Amino acid sequence: MDLSQAAALADEYAQSGRERELATLRGEWADELEASARNPDYRVRALAYRAIAQFRFRQKLELLRRGLEDDSPAVRGSALIALEGLSRAHPGDVNAYRPLLHELAARDPNVAVRRLAIVCFKNGTPARETIVILDGIAADDETDAEVRKTARSVSLLLVKKSKQR
Repeated sequence: MDLSQAAALADEYAQSGRERELATLRGEWADELEASARNPDYRVRALAYRAIAQFRFRQKLELLRRGLEDDSPAVRGSALIALEGLSRAHPGDVNAYRPLLHELAARDPNVAVRRLAIVCFKNGTPARETIVILDGIAADDETDAEVRKTARSVSLLLVKKSKQR
Protein backbone atom coordinates (compact mmCIF):
# COMPACT_ATOMS: atom_id res chain seq x y z
CA MET A 1 0.00 0.00 0.00
CA ASP A 2 1.34 3.46 -0.83
CA LEU A 3 0.58 6.80 0.86
CA SER A 4 -2.32 7.68 -1.45
CA GLN A 5 -3.98 4.32 -0.81
CA ALA A 6 -3.42 4.64 2.94
CA ALA A 7 -4.87 8.16 2.87
CA ALA A 8 -7.96 6.92 1.01
CA LEU A 9 -8.38 4.16 3.59
CA ALA A 10 -7.95 6.71 6.40
CA ASP A 11 -10.64 8.88 4.87
CA GLU A 12 -12.94 5.86 4.66
CA TYR A 13 -12.28 5.05 8.34
CA ALA A 14 -12.92 8.64 9.38
CA GLN A 15 -16.18 8.88 7.45
CA SER A 16 -17.46 5.62 8.91
CA GLY A 17 -16.45 6.55 12.47
CA ARG A 18 -13.83 3.81 12.83
CA GLU A 19 -11.59 5.90 15.09
CA ARG A 20 -9.51 3.02 16.44
CA GLU A 21 -8.55 1.84 12.93
CA LEU A 22 -7.86 5.44 11.90
CA ALA A 23 -5.56 5.99 14.88
CA THR A 24 -3.67 2.78 14.09
CA LEU A 25 -3.27 3.79 10.45
CA ARG A 26 -2.05 7.26 11.49
CA GLY A 27 0.60 5.66 13.68
CA GLU A 28 1.76 3.43 10.86
CA TRP A 29 2.01 6.25 8.31
CA ALA A 30 3.11 9.28 10.37
CA ASP A 31 6.81 8.96 9.51
CA GLU A 32 6.13 8.31 5.83
CA LEU A 33 3.87 11.36 5.69
CA GLU A 34 6.57 13.56 7.25
CA ALA A 35 9.19 12.23 4.82
CA SER A 36 6.89 12.75 1.84
CA ALA A 37 6.22 16.36 2.86
CA ARG A 38 9.97 16.97 2.61
CA ASN A 39 10.49 15.14 -0.70
CA PRO A 40 12.22 17.13 -3.47
CA ASP A 41 9.47 16.13 -5.94
CA TYR A 42 6.56 18.57 -5.71
CA ARG A 43 4.09 15.82 -6.69
CA VAL A 44 5.06 13.74 -3.68
CA ARG A 45 4.86 16.80 -1.41
CA ALA A 46 1.40 17.68 -2.81
CA LEU A 47 0.20 14.14 -2.11
CA ALA A 48 1.52 14.35 1.46
CA TYR A 49 -0.37 17.57 2.19
CA ARG A 50 -3.62 16.18 0.79
CA ALA A 51 -3.11 13.11 2.96
CA ILE A 52 -2.95 15.24 6.12
CA ALA A 53 -6.64 16.06 5.68
CA GLN A 54 -7.60 12.53 4.67
CA PHE A 55 -5.90 11.16 7.79
CA ARG A 56 -7.56 13.93 9.87
CA PHE A 57 -4.01 14.48 11.17
CA ARG A 58 -4.57 17.39 13.56
CA GLN A 59 -1.08 16.79 14.99
CA LYS A 60 0.40 17.78 11.60
CA LEU A 61 -1.13 21.26 11.41
CA GLU A 62 2.23 22.94 11.84
CA LEU A 63 3.53 20.90 8.92
CA LEU A 64 0.86 22.60 6.79
CA ARG A 65 2.68 25.92 7.21
CA ARG A 66 5.59 24.46 5.24
CA GLY A 67 3.15 23.50 2.50
CA LEU A 68 1.54 26.93 2.43
CA GLU A 69 4.99 28.49 1.99
CA ASP A 70 6.22 25.99 -0.64
CA ASP A 71 7.57 27.19 -4.00
CA SER A 72 5.22 24.90 -5.92
CA PRO A 73 1.64 26.09 -6.55
CA ALA A 74 0.53 22.44 -6.54
CA VAL A 75 1.91 21.97 -3.04
CA ARG A 76 0.45 25.27 -1.78
CA GLY A 77 -2.90 24.24 -3.25
CA SER A 78 -2.79 20.82 -1.62
CA ALA A 79 -1.93 22.37 1.74
CA LEU A 80 -4.84 24.80 1.36
CA ILE A 81 -7.22 21.95 0.51
CA ALA A 82 -6.04 20.13 3.64
CA LEU A 83 -6.47 23.26 5.78
CA GLU A 84 -9.94 23.85 4.39
CA GLY A 85 -10.97 20.27 5.15
CA LEU A 86 -9.55 20.28 8.67
CA SER A 87 -11.01 23.70 9.47
CA ARG A 88 -14.60 22.64 8.77
CA ALA A 89 -14.78 21.16 12.26
CA HIS A 90 -12.14 23.47 13.78
CA PRO A 91 -12.49 27.13 12.70
CA GLY A 92 -9.50 28.04 14.83
CA ASP A 93 -7.27 26.38 12.23
CA VAL A 94 -8.06 29.19 9.77
CA ASN A 95 -7.53 31.78 12.48
CA ALA A 96 -4.08 30.37 13.24
CA TYR A 97 -3.01 30.86 9.62
CA ARG A 98 -4.97 34.05 8.89
CA PRO A 99 -1.99 36.37 8.11
CA LEU A 100 -0.50 33.82 5.72
CA LEU A 101 -3.91 33.21 4.13
CA HIS A 102 -4.33 36.98 3.66
CA GLU A 103 -1.01 37.07 1.82
CA LEU A 104 -1.88 34.08 -0.38
CA ALA A 105 -5.35 35.41 -1.18
CA ALA A 106 -4.12 38.87 -2.10
CA ARG A 107 -0.77 38.25 -3.74
CA ASP A 108 -0.11 34.66 -4.78
CA PRO A 109 0.87 34.57 -8.46
CA ASN A 110 -1.25 31.44 -9.03
CA VAL A 111 -4.97 32.12 -9.50
CA ALA A 112 -6.05 28.69 -8.20
CA VAL A 113 -4.00 29.13 -5.03
CA ARG A 114 -5.58 32.56 -4.48
CA ARG A 115 -9.07 31.10 -4.82
CA LEU A 116 -8.29 28.21 -2.46
CA ALA A 117 -6.92 30.62 0.15
CA ILE A 118 -10.08 32.69 -0.11
CA VAL A 119 -12.28 29.60 0.26
CA CYS A 120 -10.48 28.69 3.50
CA PHE A 121 -11.79 31.88 5.12
CA LYS A 122 -15.38 30.63 5.01
CA ASN A 123 -14.57 28.18 7.81
CA GLY A 124 -12.96 30.76 10.08
CA THR A 125 -14.38 33.48 12.24
CA PRO A 126 -15.62 36.60 10.41
CA ALA A 127 -12.65 38.86 11.14
CA ARG A 128 -13.11 42.44 9.98
CA GLU A 129 -9.64 42.65 8.35
CA THR A 130 -10.40 39.56 6.28
CA ILE A 131 -13.69 41.01 5.05
CA VAL A 132 -11.91 44.25 4.10
CA ILE A 133 -9.22 42.32 2.17
CA LEU A 134 -11.82 40.19 0.40
CA ASP A 135 -13.88 43.27 -0.52
CA GLY A 136 -10.72 44.87 -1.93
CA ILE A 137 -9.98 41.79 -4.02
CA ALA A 138 -13.58 41.66 -5.23
CA ALA A 139 -13.46 45.31 -6.32
CA ASP A 140 -10.08 45.09 -8.12
CA ASP A 141 -10.69 45.08 -11.88
CA GLU A 142 -7.10 43.89 -12.42
CA THR A 143 -7.84 40.65 -10.56
CA ASP A 144 -9.03 37.47 -12.29
CA ALA A 145 -12.85 37.34 -12.55
CA GLU A 146 -13.14 33.99 -10.74
CA VAL A 147 -10.96 35.23 -7.88
CA ARG A 148 -13.13 38.37 -7.59
CA LYS A 149 -16.30 36.27 -7.63
CA THR A 150 -14.97 33.92 -4.94
CA ALA A 151 -13.81 36.83 -2.78
CA ARG A 152 -17.21 38.51 -3.08
CA SER A 153 -19.15 35.38 -2.10
CA VAL A 154 -16.89 34.52 0.86
CA SER A 155 -16.99 38.14 2.05
CA LEU A 156 -20.79 38.10 1.96
CA LEU A 157 -20.82 34.82 3.89
CA LEU A 158 -18.51 36.25 6.55
CA VAL A 159 -20.62 39.41 6.89
CA LYS A 160 -23.69 37.22 7.32
CA LYS A 161 -21.88 35.15 9.98
CA SER A 162 -20.81 38.30 11.82
CA LYS A 163 -24.40 39.54 11.99
CA GLN A 164 -25.59 36.22 13.46
CA ARG A 165 -23.32 36.60 16.48
